[in-house]
Amino acid sequence: MGNCLIQPNRLKNLLKNLIDIYSPSGKEEQILEFLCAYLKKECIRVHCQKLDENRYNLLVLPPGKEEPEIVFLGHVDTVYAYDLEDFGYNQKDDRISGLGSADMKGGCAAMIESFVATAHLLNHEIPVALVLVVGEEEEGDGTARLLEDYRFPWAIIGEPTGMIPCFSHYGYMEIQLITSGKRKHASFANKNENAIEVLLNGFIKLSRHMGKEHPELVYNIRDIYSNRAGFAVAEQCEAWLDIHMPPSSPVGEIATELEEIFRKYCEKHSRIDCLFKIFTIDSGYELPSRGTAIDMLKRIYAKKHIPWTTDTFRSHSDANQLWAAGIKPVLLGPGRLEMAHTPDEYTSFREVCKAAEIYTALILEFADGLGKSEKMLEKKKIIS
Repeated sequence: MGNCLIQPNRLKNLLKNLIDIYSPSGKEEQILEFLCAYLKKECIRVHCQKLDENRYNLLVLPPGKEEPEIVFLGHVDTVYAYDLEDFGYNQKDDRISGLGSADMKGGCAAMIESFVATAHLLNHEIPVALVLVVGEEEEGDGTARLLEDYRFPWAIIGEPTGMIPCFSHYGYMEIQLITSGKRKHASFANKNENAIEVLLNGFIKLSRHMGKEHPELVYNIRDIYSNRAGFAVAEQCEAWLDIHMPPSSPVGEIATELEEIFRKYCEKHSRIDCLFKIFTIDSGYELPSRGTAIDMLKRIYAKKHIPWTTDTFRSHSDANQLWAAGIKPVLLGPGRLEMAHTPDEYTSFREVCKAAEIYTALILEFADGLGKSEKMLEKKKIIS
């Protein structure tokens, strides 16, 4: 489905503005104000779904009260900048770099551009929804708030997949480990048990178990720290562990195994109190390769002569929450996941344009299905 609706210069300017606005999780106010003004300037009606006094999700809903069959969803927050003096937009040839360029301001810009283009074409009778949420990189509170008020059958999430549709998704666990003992002079460190040493050896037990029994798991010590003790033994040590699991992994069984191993290990250290706490636990999923949104994507890729391949999304995302709520999420966006959360994060502008074209084609497919776009397309002399 070819179209001439996307305006690359408008799209690039939007992406530049988004990247230049610093919007780590919890501090999205400035980017929300910009996007709200941008959408209103394009005569697109936007609703604010409040989380608190300063933070909210932005929703562009179809006219009427019926819930949309599909939602285009993006998160506007990023991780914290590695360098506050150098996080903004930079372009060299096709490569656009900057914090959030891949995860996922490129995807957000492409979705917004597709709505701006089709809004003018369809006299603002867009039959699908656009949702821009906050907080994905931390607590997922934006999507949790969205699900308090809305349900919908399908979601397209603009996470960086290299424009390869992902119909399956890894599961995820976030675990906190804490060991607590007594502070003592550093010269007596090996006289009694040490909270730091107990935690480190406890993690080694977990690591060896996962490597032997579950080599398919991807685990990472996200943080580890203790009390500032000076010339003394710290009384407490804490670590946060991320575990990503293939879609079919038995999440509950794995969680129980790890907790039992850590608990049994800690029983040998009576002078140290140990805590194993799961903060987040989300199952993965595998969608069948059929259904309304998937069938439409297959037709669009065939018309655009794009090879049809699919993949599994290996990270944690808002899709886990949507799936748990009974929604079928498809991840599809510009950029590469391995570049996200790195100092060298970048995306291809050609790929951002490609994303905008595919999102636009998908919107028009839904409009065609409702008989809303055919006459408009004829008037504009756009071939679909």
